Amino acid sequence: MKYRFYVLAAALLFSTGGAAIKATTLGSWQVASLRSLVAAVVLLGLLPESRRMGSPRVWLASVAYAATLVLFVLANKLTTAANAIFLQATAPFYLLAIGPLLLKEPNRRRDYVLGGVMAIGMALFFFDSSQASALAPNPALGNALAAATGLTWALTVTALRGLSKAEGASSLPVVSAGNLVAFAAALPFAWPVPAIGAADLWVLLYLGVFQIGLAYFCMARGVKHVPAFEASVLILLEPAMNPVWTYLFHNERPGPLALAGGLIIMGATVAHTLTGPATGAPPETPQSLPD
Repeated sequence: MKYRFYVLAAALLFSTGGAAIKATTLGSWQVASLRSLVAAVVLLGLLPESRRMGSPRVWLASVAYAATLVLFVLANKLTTAANAIFLQATAPFYLLAIGPLLLKEPNRRRDYVLGGVMAIGMALFFFDSSQASALAPNPALGNALAAATGLTWALTVTALRGLSKAEGASSLPVVSAGNLVAFAAALPFAWPVPAIGAADLWVLLYLGVFQIGLAYFCMARGVKHVPAFEASVLILLEPAMNPVWTYLFHNERPGPLALAGGLIIMGATVAHTLTGPATGAPPETPQSLPD
């Protein structure tokens, strides 16, 4: 039972990303760079397995993961947290094309149904008439960047799958390497970094230490003892809770069409998960949203 709580704790920590990103006055590039720097230090310190970064495949996968990390922050600074997380959750839509092409893994009929439903949900975000606000100053651009995170996360999952098949390696080195790449890639755009006040410093430390570092520590502990099917269901708590935190802390509400699109995406994901074949084997690479 305690290992299920580890997975749930990871999902809850991941889910706080949107609210925390919106709580800092720092720019998006500064948050993306410094958050990943703190996270990399924590991961490398807490998880010895994350230090095994010698394989070229690890660094290849880390580029896609780093893009996901950075784009997620940029999207959250421009659109609502709900839009950012739900559009990132459309990764299976992109995997319909990427999986057979790069992994030679055929799709099933039910996968195409999921992709079609997700496409409908995704389209609703771009027809939503939500107005710009202080917390979401450019929803259209933010939605586009969030949709791009769905693609980069799909590429990350593909790279992790290929790494596991070729070398049987863990995903943790990709996580630590990806945070290092994200830090370095975002730093030139973050410069010059202004004097960081106490409140912004605490938010950055929270994002790096807890929202990424501790979350992956809990995930690594939990997934070794929780079946893949069960872990994939438990981790769905992340996209469900992400908009709740931003509503509680910032009173941010997604538009009606965006909310409908998010519910369609979540509903399709849950249905696809619950009706799919279950497996008792623990997952080596958890299919979570590593924002």
